[in-house]
Amino acid sequence: MTPAIDGPRLPALNGQAKALCVFLHGYGADGNDLIAIGAEWRKAMPDVAFVSPHAPERCIASPSGRQWFPLTFRDPDERRRGVISARPALDAFLDAELARHQLPADRLVLVGFSQGAMMALHVGLRRPVAPAAILGFSGMLVSPEALKDEAKSKPPILLVHGERDDVIPVDALFAAMDGLGAAEIPVEWHLSPGLGHGIDGEGLRQGGHFLTSALKPRRTSLRSSSQA
Repeated sequence: MTPAIDGPRLPALNGQAKALCVFLHGYGADGNDLIAIGAEWRKAMPDVAFVSPHAPERCIASPSGRQWFPLTFRDPDERRRGVISARPALDAFLDAELARHQLPADRLVLVGFSQGAMMALHVGLRRPVAPAAILGFSGMLVSPEALKDEAKSKPPILLVHGERDDVIPVDALFAAMDGLGAAEIPVEWHLSPGLGHGIDGEGLRQGGHFLTSALKPRRTSLRSSSQA
C-alpha cells in the first residue's frame, strides 16, 4: 500500500490558486522546515498555493525528523533504490493536491532541498505531464544514465548549490548539469560563494524569480488573417 503523506499548507493570497508549489524537505527534517519559504515568496506569487509534505518515513538518524528513503552512506545504489521506492507516495500526493485545487498537471512546481531535491528531479522528470519548473537546492541527480530512457518530460530546471557544501559536495551540481545536458533537458544553475549545505538569501531570490517566470502565462502568437 502506498503510504499517505501530508504537511503544512499556505493558501494562495488571491484566493483561488492558479498554480501549486510543493516543497520537498531534506533528510532528517520535515515539512515545517521549508514552508516558511512559501511565506516569503507568496507576496510575489499571490496566485500560488504552497504545501510542504512530511516524508513518509521516520528518520533513523534523527527520530524527530523524516526521510524520503533511508541512507547509510555505505551503499552506492541506495539512492537509486530509494527514489524509486519513494516515488509512488509522492506522485499520489501531487495528484491529490492538484485535484484539491482543481489545477492541471502543468501548473505544478517542485522545490527540493538535499534529499528532497533528489526526489524533485527523479519524480518531476518522470511525470506524464511536465511540471512548470523544478528548483533544486543542494541536491544531486540520482542515476543520470537512466534519464534518456526514463524521462517523460523536460521542464525548466534551476539548480542552486553552496560552494562549500560538505554534505553533498559541489561536484554533484556539475554532475547533474552534465547528466541533464546529455538527456537534452534544459538547466540553469547558481553557485552560492562561501555557502555550506544550506540555502542563502541570494539562492532564495534567484529561485523565487525563476519560479515566477516559469509560472507566467505563455503568450500565444496570433497570425493576422487579413491580407495587405
